[in-house]
Amino acid sequence: MIDPAAPSRGDTPWIGDDPRFTELRASYRRFVFPVTAAFLLWFLTYVLCSAYARGFMATKVVGNINVALVFGLLQFVSTFGIALAYGRFAARRLDPLSGALREEAAVRSGSEQELTVSQA
Repeated sequence: MIDPAAPSRGDTPWIGDDPRFTELRASYRRFVFPVTAAFLLWFLTYVLCSAYARGFMATKVVGNINVALVFGLLQFVSTFGIALAYGRFAARRLDPLSGALREEAAVRSGSEQELTVSQA
């Protein structure tokens, strides 16, 4: 039985102590934090170059296409690349762990309901 005075972690108080959950969170953070920092640095570089390096950004690359246009389009490319990389990463590393935890939570939830009914 769950102690009502204990701090609540929702319907699955055990999950925060499970090593698989700890690994799930760590894996997520190892991917998301560096990628977010890199993207923000890349975006900030683009913005600062647009504001302070106008001559560089106005440099023609091919025809009427300049560095600013290339950098702007690369912002979209990098965004879609990150989304694709995260999808592959999540399918390979996060989904198996979260699926196992979800299954165990369903089993434990069913067991707790059975215990509650049998105690009544």
